Amino acid sequence: MASPTILHVDMDAFFASVEQLDDPALRGRCVAVGGGQRGVVAAASYEARKFGVRSAMPIFQARQKCPHLIIVPPRRRRYAELSRQIMDILRCFSPLVEPLSIDEAFVDAGGCERLHGTSHEMGLAIKKQIRQQTGLTCSVGIAPNKFLAKIASDLNKPDGLTLIGAERMMAFIDDLPIQKVPGVGARTQQRLAGMGISTLGQVRNFSEAQLIRRLGAFGRRLMELAHGQDDSPVVVDSEAKSMSSEITLDQDTRDRALLAAHLLAQSEAVARDLRRHQVRARTITLKLRSADFQRHTRGQTLPQPVDSAEAIYQAALGLLKAFELKLAIRLIGVGAGNLQSRQVPLQQELFAAEETQQRRQWEKVDRALDAIDARYGRHCVVRGTLTEPGKSRK
Repeated sequence: MASPTILHVDMDAFFASVEQLDDPALRGRCVAVGGGQRGVVAAASYEARKFGVRSAMPIFQARQKCPHLIIVPPRRRRYAELSRQIMDILRCFSPLVEPLSIDEAFVDAGGCERLHGTSHEMGLAIKKQIRQQTGLTCSVGIAPNKFLAKIASDLNKPDGLTLIGAERMMAFIDDLPIQKVPGVGARTQQRLAGMGISTLGQVRNFSEAQLIRRLGAFGRRLMELAHGQDDSPVVVDSEAKSMSSEITLDQDTRDRALLAAHLLAQSEAVARDLRRHQVRARTITLKLRSADFQRHTRGQTLPQPVDSAEAIYQAALGLLKAFELKLAIRLIGVGAGNLQSRQVPLQQELFAAEETQQRRQWEKVDRALDAIDARYGRHCVVRGTLTEPGKSRK
């Protein structure tokens, strides 16, 4: 049976912990990082969590649960700076580091025993180095595979270390609540409950064919996990998989012109990130959250990958026009996925010469703006449309 060589390192309440680190007056107090009165909680300190404050909770609800909650605006540059430092620390222990997000990563400890000892000793050393160099704490899960390591890191937060050895792996799986398995959402959990399944171990009471009939392809994956099988490797890949930008509006609105203006601003932010990372996107996604807090997404795959704000905006605007605004909108955003390196040549278009020419013209405009921003600072030149948000192009 495989030995536990996969580590999942997860920073504890990362954004909120950074704010408490930088401002001693916030230490020991209920803190939430969020975007204003109508925003949502991006992170909550452990003090605030005791009152029921959680990530993705609307700010007004968080205040109801914790009236003395301190709301701090996010400082993304500071978080990114510390994230880079943390990932560099991890790479000092192993060349195989797979960042999952700004505050968590997998580390493959296989073959590093002579340098850093056992995986347990390596986990302790990682925690010590991160605390010494950043002043922050993390929780580490260690297991024979990524699936179990990620679950283990969440068991003894904050500042915990949990090792699931090969000898206790099946016993751990037998008792693992099914809702803790990645991919098991509310609907899947209901279906499994109808089969009498409440723990991952109970999945083995059924055949793979039965699970596939109930759950589709995920049934096969669930059976593999129930047997402790997860062969997915730690992948060293620093390339972004997608980019997005969103905003929670000051007031709910059904004004399409106002929503379009926000779409243009979000499109420019996403396009800027794409060009900075030297990639283009083929899939554009519109993100909306309505007044009842329901999230809606619509996507479009383009015939050619793009990195210009105009192309992204037009795609997102088309998705917005096709969306029926039954309720007012409180959040709007744009995402770009299916990324492709700019080094990959674009396929020549035979029958879209005019569109191609227009796209190239907009790409030149964006690059000119990038050069101006680099020399004189961001926002010294803005589109006239964005100076009056209610007057966006339709």
